[in-house]
Amino acid sequence: MSSLRAARRHGRPVHRHPRATRGLAIDLGSSRTRAWVPGRGIVLEPPTADPSGRPVRRGRITDPEACGRLLGRIADAALGPDRSDTVMLLSHPVLAGAEHRRTARELLAALGPAGIVILDSARAAAAHADPRGDGPLLVIDLGAELTEITLLVDGMVADARQAETGLNDPVPDAATDSAGDPEPGAVVRTVLDMIMSMWRQDRYGALRGALRKGPLLAGGGALRPDLTNRIAVRLGVPVRLADDPSTAVVRGAGLILGSVLRHSGAAAAVLPGRPR
Repeated sequence: MSSLRAARRHGRPVHRHPRATRGLAIDLGSSRTRAWVPGRGIVLEPPTADPSGRPVRRGRITDPEACGRLLGRIADAALGPDRSDTVMLLSHPVLAGAEHRRTARELLAALGPAGIVILDSARAAAAHADPRGDGPLLVIDLGAELTEITLLVDGMVADARQAETGLNDPVPDAATDSAGDPEPGAVVRTVLDMIMSMWRQDRYGALRGALRKGPLLAGGGALRPDLTNRIAVRLGVPVRLADDPSTAVVRGAGLILGSVLRHSGAAAAVLPGRPR
C-alpha cells in the first residue's frame, strides 16, 4: 500500500491545496519531539519538556499552551514564519483519543499551514519499516512513558492495546541491571499481557499471522537488546527492529507526508480510524 493510500484509508478524503509545496512531520513524544522536513530529513530533536513544564505526558497533550509554544518554535526553526504553503503532519499514539487529536489539530491550525494530517504512530512506523503494508503486522512501540501494541491488517488498525508505563518510569534499585537501566522484566510482562489479550480476541488468525511474520519493534526501548531478546524468547518468534527505531515514527511520517506532497494533496482533515 502506498503512503498516500495509507493516509487516505484512515480518515476523511484528502482535500487538494495546490499552494502546498513544503511539509513538516512531527512526532510529539513524551520525552522528545522530532521534526522531519521532506528532502532534508530530521531537522530538530528537542526535548518535549521545557522550563515551563511538560506539555505531553503518557503520549497525551496535557498543557496545550506550552505544547503550542513548542510546536511554534519547531515550525519557526524548520520552516520560517510563513507556513501558508506547508502541509503539517503530526503523529499520535493509536489510542490517544478524540480530545487529544482535536487539540493537536487546533494547535497545528494556529501555525498557519495550508493543510493538516493527523496520523497514528503505528502506521507511521509501519510506513518506514514495512512500506508494502501487505497482510498482518504487529507493531510494538516501546516508549519512554507509554507502551503500545497495534495489529495492522493491510494497513488498517485491527486492534490495539496501550499501557501507561515506559522505560522512563522509576523503578526500585533492586529492579535495575548492572548498567543501572530499568530491569526489563516488567516491560516484557506488559507486552506479553497485551498480546495475550489480543490473542483471545483474534477470531480470524490475523495476530497469529503477524507473529509468524515477526513483530516490528519501534521506539527507544527497541534499542535495548536485553529487552528485545527477552520479548523474542518469551514469544517464541523472531522480532524485527525498525531501522533506527527511536526515529522510525517520524521517518515514516515523513514518507507519508512526502507522498502527499508529490500528489499535491494537502490533507486539510484526515482523522485516524478507530481500532475495531
